[in-house]
Amino acid sequence: MKKVKENAALGARVWGSIVIFGLIGQLAWVVENMYFNVYLFNEIGGTANDIAAMVAASAITAAVTTLFIGVLSDKLRRRKVFITFGYIIWGIITASFGFITVENTEKLFHTANAVSTAAALVIIMDCVMTFFGSTASDAAFNSWVTDVTDEKNRGRAEALMQAMPLLAIIIVFGVLDSFKQRGDWQTFFIIVGAATTAGGILGFFLLKDKPKIEANNDSYFKNIFYGFRPSTVRANKELYITFAAFCILNIAYQVFMPYIIIYLELSLGITDYAVPLGVILILAAAISVVCGRAIDKFGKVKFMIPSIIILIGGFVFMYFATGNNLALLITAGVIMMGAYLVTSAALSATIRDYTPKDKVGLFQGIRMVFQVLLPMVIGPYIGAAVISNNNATYEELGTVKHIPTSAIFLASAAVAFFAVIPSAVLYVMQKKKENADTPGTSA
Repeated sequence: MKKVKENAALGARVWGSIVIFGLIGQLAWVVENMYFNVYLFNEIGGTANDIAAMVAASAITAAVTTLFIGVLSDKLRRRKVFITFGYIIWGIITASFGFITVENTEKLFHTANAVSTAAALVIIMDCVMTFFGSTASDAAFNSWVTDVTDEKNRGRAEALMQAMPLLAIIIVFGVLDSFKQRGDWQTFFIIVGAATTAGGILGFFLLKDKPKIEANNDSYFKNIFYGFRPSTVRANKELYITFAAFCILNIAYQVFMPYIIIYLELSLGITDYAVPLGVILILAAAISVVCGRAIDKFGKVKFMIPSIIILIGGFVFMYFATGNNLALLITAGVIMMGAYLVTSAALSATIRDYTPKDKVGLFQGIRMVFQVLLPMVIGPYIGAAVISNNNATYEELGTVKHIPTSAIFLASAAVAFFAVIPSAVLYVMQKKKENADTPGTSA
């Protein structure tokens, strides 16, 4: 049998597109997932519960958008148009956030409670922005990546994509965080928005739809509900078990992530967090990329349980790390984030492997329910509950607020433990299938 050439299905244009659009999209998502929270908390005067509400509302918007647009992209057999126009509008809305202030809200609405009104505006605009972001990135771009990759290269592609959020964070911290430190939020949001819009314009020239996307001739609304049917779950057991594992993993991640900058600044007293976070993220991203080839070679499912166990250890390590010992903090952070990225890469690649080829866009919406909606609704509220029940407080303008402590990492560890269960089930199912397919081997 002729040996298939490695990376035969992917060329420089495809790899370049994965990097460019993955990175630009993640720059916008980093700002949405991390800096909107800080903006709402510090500049608008919101609380941890406001942050949790915003994260939940955004997650619901993302999941619903991805489901409807993903199915539509399947029907049209087009991804590029959604990516390009989605990125352009996504950037324009992101650029507008710096103009939502308590002062502007008070002038516009003449309200006695401008803080609450401004907080509500931020949450509403976050949902509008998320609609276009999820159209471009979650629904169309993720479907495009599944279209152009296969089982032989998805581990590497996913490992590269999992590194993009960390690279985006490094860029934001290294280039843009100084604007945030000075309180120049308008410039901060305008730069990120302009970069996102520029990505959409670039897409007109760089991106190409796969020539033969498999047709899906079912009705549009039938496909909307297809992924929620019990018969669909039974027919795709491995896919939904992988969804469950990813859901639990991301709940654990969302327990601490929305509050991480506030934790570093107010609990650990690290105001110049760009350098330690940059080191953590660079090393974690390197671990993810290096492990990508091994994931393809040795098997995606085999990586899940060991990496989850290491992740749990990383969470516990973070609990004991303090701002007085940066070396310990960085080591704990590298273990935690490196393990999270490797686990995510293995799970994401497995999801792509098990996704029916004629329903790629459809299942992006189902993926979002498990990967984003449920985690971002459940996780931040777990974190908020942990935060509100501690004695650490912070007073600003006469308002006393509870601030995050290291207990959020113990909560993350407790949640992550349950991800082992579906991962173990998936491993057993795969082994039985391998044994059944091997002549002379008992199942």
